Amino acid sequence: MTSSASAPPRADLVLPCLDEAEALPWVLGRVPAGWRAIVVDNGSTDGSAEIARSLGATVVHESRRGFGAACHAGLLAARADLVSFCDCDASMDPGLLAPMAAWVVSGEVDLLLGRRRPQSFGTWPAHARAGNLVLARMLRHRTGLRLHDLGPMRVARREALLGLRLTDRRSGYPLQMVVRAADAGWRVAETDVPYLPRSGRSKVTGTWRGTWNAVRDMRRVLAEPPVVPSVAAGEVSV
Repeated sequence: MTSSASAPPRADLVLPCLDEAEALPWVLGRVPAGWRAIVVDNGSTDGSAEIARSLGATVVHESRRGFGAACHAGLLAARADLVSFCDCDASMDPGLLAPMAAWVVSGEVDLLLGRRRPQSFGTWPAHARAGNLVLARMLRHRTGLRLHDLGPMRVARREALLGLRLTDRRSGYPLQMVVRAADAGWRVAETDVPYLPRSGRSKVTGTWRGTWNAVRDMRRVLAEPPVVPSVAAGEVSV
């Protein structure tokens, strides 16, 4: 999970974390060999940071609350050419990111998303599914991308991601990444990934109110004018 100080890891895995002590051992145990796990602690009170550090992860502290704030702090801390993102609640297997990264390395795609496929009833609440469906349709209208899910599991090249100049620090961060990538002409695709029962309660879509707040954040992102990236995906060296 870690690499030598002289050479960058094969990829950096950003794991935004808020009170995920129960899930961390399983999640970090599934990180692909040679990858570095960057656990971004977003104000945990259950000892998540200490657990992550004891399990070999790099721990970054982000005091500003928000999913986007945690994700972006992890991106800024990354140093590998490839950067991936995954929730830290054991709902998705980080081990699946290795074959996803191969798509990006091969040049087939510039940004690959994991399309969540629930493995049991109740894994993905109805209100969360409904919100995701609405956003997928809005994204298609805004960008032409025919995606089915805007889930958090994804992989792309670090410099290209930084070039998107992402500004959202709340729930709209994952969507803003896709929108700005599409505006920049990136090849964006998705692949199925199993979606497992998460550990604990979701901080974003665990309630109707949380889902509505997330949709509101993302509607704001969709209303933004196009932004020209400072680095195009195809300009990044392998």
